Amino acid sequence: MATSTVTKTAAKGGSFLLEAARPEDIFTPADFTDDQKLIGQTAEEFVTKEVLSRAKELEEKKPGLMVEMMRKAGELGLLGGSVPEAYGGGGLEKVATTLLTEKISVYGGFATTFGAQTGIGTLPIVYFGTEEQKKKYLPKIASGEWISAYCLSEPQAGSDAQNLLTRAELSPDGKNWILNGQKMWITNGGFADVYIIFAKVNGEKLSAFIVERTFPGCKPGNEEHKMGIHGSSTTPVFLENCRVPKENLLYEIGRGHIVAFNILNSGRFTLGVSCVGGAKLEIATASKYAKERKAFGKSIGEFGLIKEKLAEMAIRIYAMDSVVYRIAGIIETAMAAAEGSGDKTQQMMKVLEEYALECSIAKIAGSEMLDYVVDEGVQIFGGYGFHEDYSVCRAYRDSRVNRIFEGTNEINRMLIIQMLMKRAMGGQLPLIPAAMKLADEILAGPSAEEAPEGVLAEEARVVASAKKMFLQAAGGAVQKYREKLAEEQELIAALANIVMEIYAMESSLLRAQKAAGAKGESVAQAMIAAARVFIADAAERVEHEARRALAAVHEGDMLTTQMAVLKRFAKRAAVDTIALRRVVAAAVQAQDRYPFEGK
Repeated sequence: MATSTVTKTAAKGGSFLLEAARPEDIFTPADFTDDQKLIGQTAEEFVTKEVLSRAKELEEKKPGLMVEMMRKAGELGLLGGSVPEAYGGGGLEKVATTLLTEKISVYGGFATTFGAQTGIGTLPIVYFGTEEQKKKYLPKIASGEWISAYCLSEPQAGSDAQNLLTRAELSPDGKNWILNGQKMWITNGGFADVYIIFAKVNGEKLSAFIVERTFPGCKPGNEEHKMGIHGSSTTPVFLENCRVPKENLLYEIGRGHIVAFNILNSGRFTLGVSCVGGAKLEIATASKYAKERKAFGKSIGEFGLIKEKLAEMAIRIYAMDSVVYRIAGIIETAMAAAEGSGDKTQQMMKVLEEYALECSIAKIAGSEMLDYVVDEGVQIFGGYGFHEDYSVCRAYRDSRVNRIFEGTNEINRMLIIQMLMKRAMGGQLPLIPAAMKLADEILAGPSAEEAPEGVLAEEARVVASAKKMFLQAAGGAVQKYREKLAEEQELIAALANIVMEIYAMESSLLRAQKAAGAKGESVAQAMIAAARVFIADAAERVEHEARRALAAVHEGDMLTTQMAVLKRFAKRAAVDTIALRRVVAAAVQAQDRYPFEGK
């Protein structure tokens, strides 16, 4: 088992909007232990030597090859990171499994297969299975002997899990559940040995079942013809009077939504991590090509606009890299704190629910970051980027599905604000008192505030002001719409965008401050530059979204007043982002890769 490197008290979910964290409070890649680095190295070597070298064959769906790759990964212990040691797994902590996922996620087809196996196809049994179910299934899944899949979506029900039509009824002799229905878009569907299937008992109570491929009446359909991730298997799964032993009910009748939603929270985080891994390969590929490609008598990497692209790719990856490891550290800390405090399933559910908001941030921001990176990768390659012989073309196609997987980004934007409001109304997050306090401050007029000091002090002030912009916009929205706020989807999306920007801004800031404190400003120069650019640009986006939200909530003199207050909060010094991007670009081109790896 990898030794935990996180020992502090975990911050409450969503509390970053109200509290200022300190650099020493967050986990960053600079904090990896030697054991964790070894796990990452093993995963990276495996995917480079075994998987990428045969990507063309995998894309063409060479029979049995993906299963062979998974078995090899299982032999190296790469499939059982989240499985307890008692059931043949590695029993790794959250940071270690995050690093493992990142390093193995450089090729979309394999990353998708791997993610379905190790995440949503395994964790329902880890978290909710009986002792007998764990003993029977987890060792085979961890070793790769059995491939697993997660079956929630249906032809008419994707993100709307409560609208499932698949039925489960107890057989007359009470020994089996009889399942009837159809599942769609099932990753690993074509070669899975075991499926986690959601169905409604008697058409009413959403429940989960462990279904083996060999059970009578269970049959996967033909492979779907997808835009990307061709190496992965995606099929429907048909259930026609499928007989499932009574003991294969997973968790409790009518509690399938608990299984589904908690696993999706975990899956959303993992997807964000996977996007970081994919983006790091693409920036390395693009930087190397920019050196090799000649135009107008020089390498295209010498041109300012290509440098700017490489810099922006690195900056956006840096922000997400900072976000996902901050979240991993918080989850690991919370899980360690919950250890031994009662039923393990209940502990796990509480932790996953606590950070559901942060997991949605990782999913949305990670998938949108990767889309940007692969798009610019194609642009750097020019015409060759549009050709199937070059890997950037495949990466571009593969990336697009991530904004749909694990609940669309639109659904997740809605969830961010819904979860915040639920926590606020339930008293777990003092959001409403904070908004009321800010309203009082606004009425009182400008006051002298204690200015931050040290490295990136101005950026710290900008982040604090962004939090005020959110409270200003959200406070007005809640006051006007109250329980009908959920119907104002465009407004909710604007607020969610502000929340995501704040988390990424603060994560980038804290990581750079921590690096500067540990190694000195001169050593951390490029990271500081990346943080400054990201925060400067994100502040513009926050102001834009806050302006949209306020205009949707207020009118007349009140709107004029609110805009004047927003202008005060948004006041900031101009930043020479062109010069700072050149610093980041130089760091990328010096190594031909993402320059902040493990820092």
